[in-house]
Amino acid sequence: MRATVIHGERDVRLEEVPEPRLLAATDAIVRVVAACVCGSDLWPYRGVTPTHEPRRIGHEFVGVVEQLGDEVSTLSVGDFVIAPFYFCDNTCANCRNGVSTSCLHGGWWGADDRNGDFVDGAQGEKVRVPLADGTLVATPGMPDDSLVPSLLTLADVMGTGHHAAVSAGVTAGSTVAVVGDGAVGLCAVLASKRLGASRIVAMSRHADRQAIAREFGATDIVEERGDEGVERIKELFDGIGPDFVLECVGTKESMDQAIRSARPGGMVGYVGVPNGGPELPVRRLFNTNVGVNGGVASVRGYVEELLPEVLSGAINPGRVFDLQLPLSDVAEAYAAMDERRATKVLLRP
Repeated sequence: MRATVIHGERDVRLEEVPEPRLLAATDAIVRVVAACVCGSDLWPYRGVTPTHEPRRIGHEFVGVVEQLGDEVSTLSVGDFVIAPFYFCDNTCANCRNGVSTSCLHGGWWGADDRNGDFVDGAQGEKVRVPLADGTLVATPGMPDDSLVPSLLTLADVMGTGHHAAVSAGVTAGSTVAVVGDGAVGLCAVLASKRLGASRIVAMSRHADRQAIAREFGATDIVEERGDEGVERIKELFDGIGPDFVLECVGTKESMDQAIRSARPGGMVGYVGVPNGGPELPVRRLFNTNVGVNGGVASVRGYVEELLPEVLSGAINPGRVFDLQLPLSDVAEAYAAMDERRATKVLLRP
């Protein structure tokens, strides 16, 4: 089969790799219907995170179950399934506590599982899924193809944007600013609207992304950054700032922007994968009573909550995909996102 392999900085290739096979009774083999490139994939692509040797890449996919191990009990061959960006048993103490990304038996796509067996990356034609009962969520029947992009967001970006809003504590009637206009930031706008926020500011300098943010519920757009951005945000909220700020980038500058924009006693929900040295200024947090909460999003725990609204059309997070390409053009998919010619790219094997 074909799968994406990253060899180094700005060097991704589609290569022939071994077909996955069942290695444990709890495994499933899933034929990928759609995968995508994540903003976090750009860190190794840009060389920010070094690639010491060629490796498989990709962690978001939806597909159809082709094979099941003997101990898988909640799935059937032919099911259309959503796979979160990690695998988990969904039963251990950490999973039960809502932190399935820290599953005691789980792991990550494109790496070895706890038994030392390789797990496929998502940007390929098929994937072996360990702990299939806990990891995969089947849709009720085969969804219409038009829903595939939105279903794919439940594997990561919609759940991650939702996690930012939940971590901050967004509630009905609250005010929110979102730092970052990538797919996660846009989904954080949508999540805030869904949770009832009365005013939502999207920080964005790109007209196409501003349009999606408006569609998702943003009431205001702020293009300024740094001191000017902080001043502009505060101006919109009586000179003190919004109740909640959602940080969806992961750099030192974006975290600084978020913390300084929040009102005294406000909360920052952060989900940006840390790169570029984000820091917490404890003295500022102490002086302003601003709180910080978040981290890697345990999206598996949000799928059942968000899935009915995707299926009904109540939310359409798939709008973040503004470019679809065949898997054979995966190198162009990375280049388009790296050069900001696309917000998020969907790949069809």
